[in-house]
Amino acid sequence: ETPEDCPKLTGYLVESQEPTSGIIVIPGGGYQRRAPHEGEPIARWLNTLGISAFVLDYRVAPYRHPYPLLDAQRAIRTLRYKAQDWNLDPHRIGIIGFSAGGHLATTAGTHYNSGDPNAADPVEQQSSRPDLMILCYPVISFGAHRHQGSMFNLLGPEPPQELMEQLSNENHVTADTPPTFMWHTADDAVVPVANTLIFAQELAKHKIDFALHIYPKGPHGLGLAEHHPEVATWTEHCAAWLASYGFGTRQ
Repeated sequence: ETPEDCPKLTGYLVESQEPTSGIIVIPGGGYQRRAPHEGEPIARWLNTLGISAFVLDYRVAPYRHPYPLLDAQRAIRTLRYKAQDWNLDPHRIGIIGFSAGGHLATTAGTHYNSGDPNAADPVEQQSSRPDLMILCYPVISFGAHRHQGSMFNLLGPEPPQELMEQLSNENHVTADTPPTFMWHTADDAVVPVANTLIFAQELAKHKIDFALHIYPKGPHGLGLAEHHPEVATWTEHCAAWLASYGFGTRQ
């Protein structure tokens, strides 16, 4: 057994008199690896907003579905279970996902349950529904606009149609899907911007609050986008959006 076989949650807690909100950070990497620049730097940025952050090392290839989803659900339940120990508000638990991590975030945000009250493991008694989602150039669909590599790594080289459908997350938006902040670049050559647009359409159809920012230019995988001044404004927009839901101290 290697570290790759064990999912890990690394906490970046903020000091606060009051319980803080918590956000789980899900880096991208095509379900093949986890991109470091979409992990710790994102957690540190969230800390500047007064939000405690938790980077999730979820299982990737050769692990396939449902392992990454189980890791994400477990992380959400764990934050709620440990809320008192970690000074968190269990009703302000969000997720942020990048690229394939955005696919995992939307899978968690559309495939969740309120916990099993009879579970022997107290963590499993907690809800796995995130209170909000932030999606950065996300993979959403395994339909026409799919990112082939992510799909093959998650579902195998010949995925059954049924599974492709089940994990095309735009198909699973409901009236209970969490509020969502999304951004993408229009000329993303790796994950088509259509992924974000179809998810936004479904949110609109189900009257879910969302914010959507499409930037004209920028390569895939920008993370905080420090070297792309226009795209870098996503963090400002996102901070203001988070504050409107009581996440963080930035008003």
